Amino acid sequence: MSSRIRGLLAAGCVAALGSAGALQAQTLNQKNVSMEQAVQIVQAAIEFCKESDPRISIAVLDRDGLIRLLVRTNGAQPHNLDLARRKAYTAKTFKMTSADWTKRTAPGTDLEAQRQLEDTIALGGGVPIMVGNDAIGAVGVSGNSQTGDEACAKAGIAKIQDQLK
Repeated sequence: MSSRIRGLLAAGCVAALGSAGALQAQTLNQKNVSMEQAVQIVQAAIEFCKESDPRISIAVLDRDGLIRLLVRTNGAQPHNLDLARRKAYTAKTFKMTSADWTKRTAPGTDLEAQRQLEDTIALGGGVPIMVGNDAIGAVGVSGNSQTGDEACAKAGIAKIQDQLK
């Protein structure tokens, strides 16, 4: 990079930082999934899935896409832990179910390249936890069918729905 371009970039950064100081600093207030809510979600998802297949893994992620709670029930396959986490991450990142994202990024679409993003996965079973238009977390389930996984995740979120305001 030429020294002239570096100089222009540096001047732009200084100008941006200088004007940022004129703005009033505020503390961010952000909703997030609590540990207690994560436990309730997991318990409700396990209860709901008992009918179809109790051998599941469940991931509850927070607003930053980080693990709040990760559970593998008795008999669940080891790889289901990572699949559940990635389904939840996909749902959180794109504010839609991982099944909808899978359709949206199908081969041949303009968004197909999104499938190459790290930690996303084109499988159903991930559901965002929404407060208005804000994804404050997500739930991913793996071990059932993709539609069964999604139903289990939705049942978990339904348990805390009245708390999501």
